[in-house]
Amino acid sequence: MATLLGYDDIFMQHRTGDHPERPARLVSIIETLKRNDLLDRLVPVTERVEPEKWIKTIHSEDYVSRFKSACERELPFIDSPDSSICPDSYRVAGDAVSVTLAACDMIMAGKARNGFCALRPPGHHAEYDRSEGFCLFNNVAIASRYLQQHHRLQRILILDWDVHHGNGTQHSFEKDDTVFYCSIHQHPATLFPGTGWPQEQGEGPGRGYTMNLVLEPGAGDEEVLEMFRVNFLPVAREFRPDFVLISAGFDGHRKDPLAELEMSEKGFEEMLREMKALAETYCMGRLLSLLEGGYQLGTLSKCVLEHVKILMRQEGDEVANQSQEGK
Repeated sequence: MATLLGYDDIFMQHRTGDHPERPARLVSIIETLKRNDLLDRLVPVTERVEPEKWIKTIHSEDYVSRFKSACERELPFIDSPDSSICPDSYRVAGDAVSVTLAACDMIMAGKARNGFCALRPPGHHAEYDRSEGFCLFNNVAIASRYLQQHHRLQRILILDWDVHHGNGTQHSFEKDDTVFYCSIHQHPATLFPGTGWPQEQGEGPGRGYTMNLVLEPGAGDEEVLEMFRVNFLPVAREFRPDFVLISAGFDGHRKDPLAELEMSEKGFEEMLREMKALAETYCMGRLLSLLEGGYQLGTLSKCVLEHVKILMRQEGDEVANQSQEGK
């Protein structure tokens, strides 16, 4: 029942200066796990997978080449000033993919039941041919194709609860009926990137395999969980996934500076508990959660701490914990 942690100190070498997506995010997470005596109880991802082949299942060769060249020329950003880079960013982004794919291998081999990857740079805004919104390579999309092509799985479920719509992930699979992508996010009329409207449901054979659940500014746990339970879970169960991936952004929290939702830690915890139960029912518990957003350091580290605790709990522990919470 082990839980893995995908992390590497190299992720700190993606230096972004005075930017919300900064190395301090991971420093805060790792230090919090240490203080709570969890770091040594998580199984580290020590192996690596050569990422280039798999990156190109989602991103164009031209984009990969442009990104590498931009870092070599020491440009300050690529495609958008939001997407800050430094000379090491290409290598770091590749290593984030490598750690993610190795984490998939460990879960598929039964070396871990589930896991969390504390990654930088994040990925869900990265498109086929460009960077967007702090994101350079789309880690969760690449992992999906890796699980299908390397591990021969058929149905991949991605839940994206970052407060911003994962445009890059949606566009990677919107014509695909083998990947079910659901994003729960603040209304696109009020927040970057302006995509993820409810009517965006996929195209051609992929129609019905994209779901966008949008929340008005000020919405909190009650509204999020209602949408999650009423709209998403029945379809996810019908899909019967072979593997569950989560784009875990914690920027929907009421204390986060970049958005206007009013979620608490409890909202994220409830969604994860139910996603974990879904994975136990349909795919032997195979679940991997990848860090996306979350920019208030204390809030981010607290959310991740509780996230990891839930992943680590065995089924009996989970039932007992819920019983205690209900008293």
